[in-house]
Amino acid sequence: MKQYLLALSVLTLTACSTFTPQRYSISADNNVALKSMGVSNIGVGSFTGPASFDRACRGAGPIAPPDNMSFEAYIQKALSDELKVAGMFDDKAPNTTLSGIVEQLSFSSSRGLTGGEWIINLRVNSSNGKSISVSEHYLFESGFIADTACKQTAEAYLPAVQNLIGKLVKSPEFKSLLVAI
Repeated sequence: MKQYLLALSVLTLTACSTFTPQRYSISADNNVALKSMGVSNIGVGSFTGPASFDRACRGAGPIAPPDNMSFEAYIQKALSDELKVAGMFDDKAPNTTLSGIVEQLSFSSSRGLTGGEWIINLRVNSSNGKSISVSEHYLFESGFIADTACKQTAEAYLPAVQNLIGKLVKSPEFKSLLVAI
């Protein structure tokens, strides 16, 4: 009986892992697009999450961003980091502040058996009253085995967010968010 309980305990403890995306890293293309705008003193306010989001991945465990942050905080930090590296960020006395609403966030680690996808819809609001929406549908290879597929899904969040930020900053309407009223 003791061996049975010990085996059950070991299985329970090893069956569930948390899969974590890498910390956000700057995209060179996003940086070039931002620097070309010639704008500075931009602040980044809070980002809120979607009404619902299931972090569970194939029963293998949840996907959770690094440093105990939420998925929307990850996107918020990504935008802040991109603006900082481009020399546009100002958290002390910004001319305009951008905030965001992640309206949809979902993933699949089993699209077409071994594929995966992230779907992210984001609305960014400016303190000047303007807003724009962008979305990213990021496809990637996940794998057949749950642990591999969930690891690949977590790792795909970083490039999905880089693409989302890229669509935001390269949008023709983005510069209108940065102009103070």
